[in-house]
Amino acid sequence: MVDEAKGNGSSGAAGGFRAKMEHFMYSGDKKHVIAGLAIVTIIFGVPWYLMNRGTKHQSHQDYLEKARSERLSSSSSSAK
Repeated sequence: MVDEAKGNGSSGAAGGFRAKMEHFMYSGDKKHVIAGLAIVTIIFGVPWYLMNRGTKHQSHQDYLEKARSERLSSSSSSAK
């Protein structure tokens, strides 16, 4: 009987939070859907923005040519 009381009492706070989160996730209320889309957009948008703010190359071929020329110039100087 003591174990039952402890189990119910200790999960009361977590159960309340869980119930609120389940209501938020599964209600389908318009404001909950919009909030969920905003959260997902932020989670994926911030890393995408940070990755794409660097220097831009005209094409992948230009990038490969630049990398090849740098590699060849560094290997010829180290061979001397």
